[in-house]
Amino acid sequence: MTKTKGLPRPLTHYAWLSIATAIATIGLKGVAWKMTGSVGLLSDAIESVVNLAGALMALWMLTLAALPADENHAYGHGKAEYFSSAFEGFLILLAAASIAYTAVERMLTPQPLEEIGLGLLVSTVASILNFVTARILLRAGRQHNSITLEADAHHLLTDVWTSVGVIFGVGLVYLTGWFWVDPIVALLVAANIVWTGYQLMSRSAAGLMDVSLPTEELKKIESLLAGYREQGL
Repeated sequence: MTKTKGLPRPLTHYAWLSIATAIATIGLKGVAWKMTGSVGLLSDAIESVVNLAGALMALWMLTLAALPADENHAYGHGKAEYFSSAFEGFLILLAAASIAYTAVERMLTPQPLEEIGLGLLVSTVASILNFVTARILLRAGRQHNSITLEADAHHLLTDVWTSVGVIFGVGLVYLTGWFWVDPIVALLVAANIVWTGYQLMSRSAAGLMDVSLPTEELKKIESLLAGYREQGL
């Protein structure tokens, strides 16, 4: 594994881990969709493609953020990470729109599903892989104070919950034969991930616009500074 120039080795490892996981889950979920024909599993696979794009963007932004200050960027390139977070939020919203469109189309033209049991097993393996990677990235993001790694972790966790909902819905179809459940679950999942995308984009906008701290926190800081002033510091 190549070490990216200018990027701390640990962050390089985490970024590449995310990319490898995305590639693996795309393959697994693609197989699950092909086996079953489930629109829910298709939406899950689409989300993994978004994960790959987000992971690649995260690696690029981390590389930029690690560059030292220069003549044109006196305060460094740290804010580059906020662009990655905003990009991931946008991708999540795009995936939600794609899932919703596909689900509505399937509601209008319902189709039977095949090989559901084996397809769900493959999808479950992919979800476990995503969950483990997300926990690793989340811990690393907090440890290194990296919004990019945290955004990538939350994106993967969103994918995990997406998969749980899809697996539940497709499993219900398997048990009951209610084919209309498949697109309904996909729509519910799309609505859920819209909220995650909105949160990521809002947080990025706040970071880029240098939004001030909450009033209570500002008062605490002012109180601490007043104490130092009284001591003549």
